[in-house]
Amino acid sequence: MSDVIKLLPDSVANQIAAGEVIQRPASVIKELVENAIDAHATRIDIVLKDAGRTLIQVIDNGDGMSETDARLAFERHSTSKISQASDLFSLHTMGFRGEALASISAISHVELRTRRRGAELGTRLFINASTCESQEPDMCPEGSNFMVKNLFFNVPARRKFLKSNQVELSNIVKEFEKVALINPQVEFSLTHNGNAMFKLMSGNFKQRIAALFGRNIDQQIVPLDITTSLATIHGYVGKPENARKRGALQYLFVNGRYMRHPYFHKAILSCYDQIIPADTQPCYFIIFDVEPESIDVNIHPTKTEIKFENEMPIWQILAAAVKESIGRFSSVPQIDFDQEGALNIPNLTSHTQVTPPANGVDPTYNPFQSKQSHQAPRTPDNSLITDWEKLYANFTGGKSEPKDTVTPPANELIDVVPETDDKVIDSDLGVSKCIQLKARYLLSPIKSGLMVIDQHRAHIKVLYEQYIHQIKAQKVKSQTVLFPDIIHLTPAQNIILKELEPEMETVGFSLSQLSGNDWSISAVPAGLGSFDAKDTLLQVIESVTDGGESISDTIHGKIALTVARNSAIPYGKVLTQDEMEDLLAKLLQLSNPNYTPDGKTIISVIGNEQIEKLF
Repeated sequence: MSDVIKLLPDSVANQIAAGEVIQRPASVIKELVENAIDAHATRIDIVLKDAGRTLIQVIDNGDGMSETDARLAFERHSTSKISQASDLFSLHTMGFRGEALASISAISHVELRTRRRGAELGTRLFINASTCESQEPDMCPEGSNFMVKNLFFNVPARRKFLKSNQVELSNIVKEFEKVALINPQVEFSLTHNGNAMFKLMSGNFKQRIAALFGRNIDQQIVPLDITTSLATIHGYVGKPENARKRGALQYLFVNGRYMRHPYFHKAILSCYDQIIPADTQPCYFIIFDVEPESIDVNIHPTKTEIKFENEMPIWQILAAAVKESIGRFSSVPQIDFDQEGALNIPNLTSHTQVTPPANGVDPTYNPFQSKQSHQAPRTPDNSLITDWEKLYANFTGGKSEPKDTVTPPANELIDVVPETDDKVIDSDLGVSKCIQLKARYLLSPIKSGLMVIDQHRAHIKVLYEQYIHQIKAQKVKSQTVLFPDIIHLTPAQNIILKELEPEMETVGFSLSQLSGNDWSISAVPAGLGSFDAKDTLLQVIESVTDGGESISDTIHGKIALTVARNSAIPYGKVLTQDEMEDLLAKLLQLSNPNYTPDGKTIISVIGNEQIEKLF
């Protein structure tokens, strides 16, 4: 039997590595910009075409590379960051694996122009799918100029799964924000299809936050700063009154690197317990400075999952620092008892005799006496009626005796649902009289047992189907709001909403962009009750960003589901008998009443056998 194990060619191995390192155009931006920062660049320019599909160009004024280094940089596991395994525990650079450039060159056409500081000539390099086609001397500025063209041209499956340009551009902006935030000393610019999206000047951390997310963020955050032997933690946390339902700006960094850390995130949220609503989250921008040997960044190729050696002590330090910042900069009004003009309170002792104030009492005063004069009742011949029994005779004569409100015995309270004959639901058709349980569920007897309906989910399903029908029939009407809502978006959200604007207008919204990333909502879909228009837009933006669907019927479904959720009957609302029966009738008329559009159960049936087993 012949041998079956073979070594993979370098081109195949690089494409496999590219699947982990380069997932989308945003990954290329992240790797190239981090390399520029490691090269001590003070200015980085990013140029995009078609959201990175056609061109990704990163220009920096860093250290540059020699002719030999430029060629060797595209080989797998070649790096200047580390030389031995122990260097992994003393990292001071963003990259160290030596896989990024090899992975990028394996799935694109790469052109590199670079010149070292002080060198007379630079070098120009062309690489096509890991194959070096040419290398020649070149007159170019100091630093590096990477041009990545036709990304995933030789991996059609990966290119096919790229999302729309707006979604990919939104992801690029998110990666750009992470790198730009933690490097405020570096000047950044981002240009897409000839349009300048960002131009950030060097400054401090707070100035960079305001440059990325708007000047109004200055009034919404308070500083945080604490230094211990384990870690130095500094940054900013959001004020409780500025907590957001969606789109909270939450960034954690360690040693100049963005990280995702659910444990520390929970520590921050615990500091806001009881002071913000349960469905909101605070904003925060927090930087950790720790010893490199106390963390491990070599867990995932994206290097965003980081393991801390002293997680528990740092958790406690972080929680204490956040609580201190919230308390120190709390805007709760306080009473100053030392102000001039305060009440002159006498100094009383145990021997002091206090004479109560003399209050004059008017014995003829009646607080219930009206100032208007009322005439006494009279008979038809204008004579006064003095017999009050005759006066009220006409009021009580035509009324029947009131019914006794006596609580029935306990054994008679069991029969709440009346016996059903021709009103019994047979084959899920026809609605019998139902009752409400805990202002959350509807109970209705059917032939096979007892049907339990979640009233909120049932109303979501009904509204969703009605709204989808209106969209398909193009009968969605808009209702102009008296005072337009202003919604503040992040740059990444702004990109998505620009693409969604035409479709949002077809489903009843009227939007207009104000300055920057602010939008005005002047009209909303009519006939769906009251709902939070801003939260609806944020949900749609979030679903498009995460799911990445193009503008199509799928987006209509997401918009319809979002509007239905916000307009549906909430849990805890008591319904009348007519409302319950109307909701149940509308639900059972649908083709699939058992599940919501997102797959949650609406109806559960407790069978007769299950009921019998209870007794």
